[in-house]
Amino acid sequence: MKKEMKGLTEIYGENVFSLKIMKKYLSEKTYKSLRATIKEGCALDRSIADEVAEVMKDWAVEKGATHFTHWFQPLTGATAEKHDSFIVPDDRGGAVLQFSGAELIKGEPDASSFPSGGLRATFEARGYTAWDPTSPAFVKESKTGATLCIPTAFYSYHGDALDKKTPLLRSMDALSKQVKRLGKLFGIDNESNPSYVTIGPEQEYFLIDKKYYDSRIDLLQTGRTLFGRVPAKHQQLEDHYFGSIKERVLDFMTELDNELWKLGIPSKTRHNEVCPAQFEIAPMYERLNLGVDHNMLVMDTLQRIAIRHGFVCLLHEKPYAGVNGSGKHNNWSIVGPDGKNWLSPGDDPHDNAKFLTMICALMQAVDKGAGLLRASVASAGNDHRLGANEAPPAIISVFLGEQLTDVIEQIEAGGAKSSKKGGFIKIGVSSLPPLPRDATDRNRTSPFAFTGNKFEFRAVGSNQSCAGANIILNTIVADALDDICRELEDGLKKKKDFNNILQEILQDIVKKHKRILFNGDNYTEAWDEEAKRRGLLNLRTTPEALKVMETKETTALFKKHKVLSETELKSRNEIYKEQYKKTLNIEALCALEMVRTLIIPTVMEYQDELAGTLDKIKKISSETGELEKLLKEICASTEKALRYARRLEESIQGGSSPDIIVSINKLREVVDTLEGIIPGKKWPLASYAEMMFKI
Repeated sequence: MKKEMKGLTEIYGENVFSLKIMKKYLSEKTYKSLRATIKEGCALDRSIADEVAEVMKDWAVEKGATHFTHWFQPLTGATAEKHDSFIVPDDRGGAVLQFSGAELIKGEPDASSFPSGGLRATFEARGYTAWDPTSPAFVKESKTGATLCIPTAFYSYHGDALDKKTPLLRSMDALSKQVKRLGKLFGIDNESNPSYVTIGPEQEYFLIDKKYYDSRIDLLQTGRTLFGRVPAKHQQLEDHYFGSIKERVLDFMTELDNELWKLGIPSKTRHNEVCPAQFEIAPMYERLNLGVDHNMLVMDTLQRIAIRHGFVCLLHEKPYAGVNGSGKHNNWSIVGPDGKNWLSPGDDPHDNAKFLTMICALMQAVDKGAGLLRASVASAGNDHRLGANEAPPAIISVFLGEQLTDVIEQIEAGGAKSSKKGGFIKIGVSSLPPLPRDATDRNRTSPFAFTGNKFEFRAVGSNQSCAGANIILNTIVADALDDICRELEDGLKKKKDFNNILQEILQDIVKKHKRILFNGDNYTEAWDEEAKRRGLLNLRTTPEALKVMETKETTALFKKHKVLSETELKSRNEIYKEQYKKTLNIEALCALEMVRTLIIPTVMEYQDELAGTLDKIKKISSETGELEKLLKEICASTEKALRYARRLEESIQGGSSPDIIVSINKLREVVDTLEGIIPGKKWPLASYAEMMFKI
């Protein structure tokens, strides 16, 4: 057992250029300087770059690396990399391995073919990558070699952000600034211990046998099944969730964990999810920037390792209709300059005052920023999932649980009362007692749920980067804290008592924003009606959600906290709208091709066969009524399919997204009906039953 644990210890982080490695190989001066940049947010000292680069190169070469790449996250939603070798010609006709500080700090991949949303002209090819030392470099292995990957930001020649990392880092700075400001008001002044956000993104995914994946052009081109009849048995018996993991899948998961651990990704939990062939992986909590980078690596590694085991990993939010889709749960918390989690009830009145201040700040932030949170998870894929009785609805609300809601109600009342769990509740720093931990159940239907020491934003799609949601979340919370700090500072200038000011501020927040609180079932029609009465937004589609990004208030918010300029914000909105339209168009063209070249020919062939059989039977029997009905039903459905295919073609030419969606859905309905009639051996597509159960 000890030997196994030692092996695991040696594996974990072996392909990461960690602080442990740095301390071993760098000079003491360089190590301390770089550590301060990573841990304390100090500016990078460029004079140490050459030494760091040389050591990083030597370490990577020992791992088998021949190339390096600046690993970045453009606005495609995926990661990108351009590989350069370490080889440089010497003056004797040979070659040496070199890697300079300049190459480490800055790169220049061609930016002309990445989405820019009008931020830059096509002929302006320059794009720059800048080393992000807060996320460690790592070595990514392949069967024949390895590459040193250096996490970087990506920006244009004119300095505009072309990626998701840059605004994420800006939003982290904006939030840290406001948390430290609040900390000073609470008597916490520790400049050397900055505030930071932690996340632990749970990742859901499907596995499918590669032979079935290869047989479905819709999966190959769109990531989801455009046609498919839901099988008689799927997830109704709830027997797959947390069930025994099949040996082939477990072999895949075992290799996956080993690969993730090598990359320093703290993969903790693995299990079967609700739908057959659906699974989940969850990590331990990490600092936000690193957690986002690691989740992008998790998605990449899932897909790479799946192939080795004869699977394909499906990360689309809704690969199969009629059953659960996949998301990722963004578990978000904030650590203050005192080194404590400010979303965890404390052991003394001072900590609990901070805790309740953060709870109220989040109430205000989510209520005012609900549309932005919905926009942050908007995509064509996620539209299939949100509100589909399996995921959080498009209505954003906050779940606090029974006891914490009781405390919030007492804050609104403005007086001291007994809590439901006992104890004397008052906002004053000197008299607020400890709050019990885990005093509430979890609400799996809530989009934004408090779960004891963090908030779980459950609406992020499985195929999305966590960066978008966290950029929004950090910014709206920073704005709420700015309001709270300003009121506290104004009150203190007037010589008012701190506790009384805080009581008044939190009471006012609760009164204004309590409409966002909902502890019930978010899936019901009754909640839709109640939310409408409360005036909450219900942005069901991506186009509706993205309109929120175009308001003057949104522009002012991002400009105020220096997260996105007006130009950068507009460019992103244009990109997301364009991606939505292009996705629908690709799906429509693929569906049209499948119907006309695969499905209709198969159905007509069976019609011909059935008609011939009917003629033969009529010669010996008059009992052919049901057979004739079957043939007529197939003929009618075939005609309907052809008619809907024509409408879909017209919708594509018209370019209307709502029309395309309606046309695809109508076509799918009739095709799925035909699948239930045509013999399975003749149907040209792998069935849902095969794809879900034969893994």
